[in-house]
This record gives sequence, structure tokens and C-alpha cells, in this order.
Amino acid sequence: MKLLLKLGWRNIGRNKRRLLLTLTAIAFATFATIGMRGIQLGTYAVNIKNVVHLFSGYLQIQREGYQKNPSLRLNYELDDKLLNRINAIPQINGYAPRVYGDGLSSYKENSFGTAIFGIDPQREKNVTNIMERVKDGRFFTSDTANEVVLGYKLMENLKAKIGDDIVILTQGFDGSLGNMKFRIIGTVKVGVPELDAMASFIGLSKAQQLLVLPNRIHAIVLNVGSLDDMETVKKELRIRINNKKLAVLSWDEVMPDFKQSIELDNISGILMLAILIIIVAFGILNTVLMSVMERFNEFGITLSIGMPQIKLVYLVFIETFFITLLGLALGNLIGWGINSYLIHNPIQFGSEIGKIYEEYGFLPIIVSTLDPMIFINTTLSILGISILACFYPAYKVFRLEPLKGIRYT
Repeated sequence: MKLLLKLGWRNIGRNKRRLLLTLTAIAFATFATIGMRGIQLGTYAVNIKNVVHLFSGYLQIQREGYQKNPSLRLNYELDDKLLNRINAIPQINGYAPRVYGDGLSSYKENSFGTAIFGIDPQREKNVTNIMERVKDGRFFTSDTANEVVLGYKLMENLKAKIGDDIVILTQGFDGSLGNMKFRIIGTVKVGVPELDAMASFIGLSKAQQLLVLPNRIHAIVLNVGSLDDMETVKKELRIRINNKKLAVLSWDEVMPDFKQSIELDNISGILMLAILIIIVAFGILNTVLMSVMERFNEFGITLSIGMPQIKLVYLVFIETFFITLLGLALGNLIGWGINSYLIHNPIQFGSEIGKIYEEYGFLPIIVSTLDPMIFINTTLSILGISILACFYPAYKVFRLEPLKGIRYT
């Protein structure tokens, strides 16, 4: 085997031009794959972090079934026992109770449907940055004030302005119709068209009073250290709560549409990279096959003096392995450099493109990541398909007869 390794290493340099072209192809496929996957996953991570900090949170505690069928009746009591269990988990950086409801916002002769969000501003600021999305005016600082912050589109539709009083009409938990007057103190631009056109943010206490939900809520939104901590915290919360009536949901369960859009984009990206790798595999196949066929005469002589055919097959695989390894090393090095540069120097979209991204809640930015799995998966994929590509040339060698090899021209 030591002799085969030595021969394989020497043979890869016999045709330097072909070697250079093959190395370039493998290196290009490697750093292109690493760069594209790094940009994909890095940009996904940045946008997921942006979305969970926007309003959904990393995790939510809801009544079982509320996510599939939101109902005013699927609420639960906010008690100290539950809060103590949340506070006992060190990875949780903050929590914010919420009340959700549907109603009708009215100003003079204008009325529009509204989504009511009852929040505690003091706790909410430690979990999400919805309070930083103020477009005009300000956000309320007390959950007991008769103040409301509207989605900017909703205020435009109502033809109201900051300082005007609106009436929110809704049906309470007990079935009664209730209404309450609120003063508009600001607007928010979330970047989600539905929220911008329907959202009404009021204090948690006022929402509980309006919806007749004394000390009851629909969700507790949780902020954890990072996406890496999320699954661990989720499992621990389920064990600590140990209540079949309550569900602990991650951001992707709360926002399945956003998750599906990422998955769709991810699949399309993987398909493009697969096509690139397959093209490179055909290039490797061509290189190895030409190299083998050029040496049929040499192989025939080697076989005639007693060299086992299986050792020639091993030699073909060893040569392919060495060429691929060199290309992978170069490609990984360039890919690491590209991804590292984009981490420290992300691409920012400006002008109209940036506005379009922000309009739909996405950050106008392209950033990368140095996730080790990107390098490992790319290396193993290209190495594996390169080995597969040399099976046909190896088969040709295995079927070669000494006499035919000697006579081959």
C-alpha cells in the first residue's frame, strides 16, 4: 500500500495542465458551495433573529390548541407558580405576558376590524423590539393608561391622527359586548402588512379589563440567549411546567409561514449547489478517464509482469483522492476567507431594494457564517461524488487484459 500511495502521488503531476484545470474546478465548486451556503444560513439566522425580536419571541407558552384555532376562551391564569418555573431557567433573559383579541376600531364615521394586543411595556421591552418600531408619536409606558398605539395603515384608514380618541368595541370572555375609549399616542410600522393595517396595542391591564379576562392571558413570550439555546429551554420548560393544557411553542411553530418561506428558499439553494457539484463530478470523471486511457499501454505491461488488477484499481482511486483532497483544501481556504469577510463586512442594500426588504420585515443585509457543518458537509459531498466519478475509469482498468493493454494506442 505504501508503494501505491507513492505512485499515486507521483502520477497526479504527470499532466500538469490537466491537474491544474481539475484542481481549479474542484476548488471553485468547494468555495462556491461554502460561500453560497454560508450566505444562505447566515442571512437566515440574521432574519430569524430579527423576526423573533420583532414580536414573536423565541418561545411562547400558550393554551394547547390556541395556535391552530385562536380563541378568546383558550386563556390561562398568570400565577406566581408558573412565573417561578420560568425564572428558574437561567437561559431565559425575559418574559412578557400578552392578551390577544379581535374587535372593531371606530373614529367618527370610520370603522375597521382590529387585532388587539394587550402588552406590558416594561416586560415587553426585555423580550421584543416592537416598541422600537414607532413610526410617529411614542409608545405607552404604563399598561393601565387609556392609550393606544396603532398600525400606521390602520390610523390612515381611520383618517385619524395622533391625539384623537378612538373607540374599540369587542366581545368579552363572558360573552358581553364591551367598548373602551383610547387616545392615539403613536403608530408602529412593523413591516408585516396585516399587522400594520390591523394592529392595536394597548396596555395588558386595559386589555384584560376590555375582554373581561381578570389575571388571565393568552401567551407568555420568552426571550432566550440565542437560537442554539432554544430547543434546550423548550424541553426544560415542558418538563418543569408539566401541564397538558399548556403548550410550549418555538418561533417556527408560531410563524409556520415564515419557516416555510425559508425552507423553500433553502431547497432551491441546495438544488443549485447539487447541480454545480454534479457538473464538477463530470469534469473529474473526464480527467480520470483520460488519465487512465492514456496509460493503458503502461497498465498492460504492468499486468503482464504480475501486478494484480485490483492494485491498479486502488491506484486509480488513490490518484483521484489526492487530486480531490488538494482541490478541497484550496477551496475550503478560499471559502473560509469569503465567509469571514462577509461576517465582518456584510453587504447592505440601499435605496429602493432596501426599502422593499424592510417593508416586509426582512433586514436589507447579506451576511455569512462560519458554521463548521458547512465546511464538513461540502467536503464530504464533493469527496464522495469524486470517488463515485472514478468508478467507471476503475472498472475499465479492472476489465483490462494485459495483451490488449500493451497493444492499445
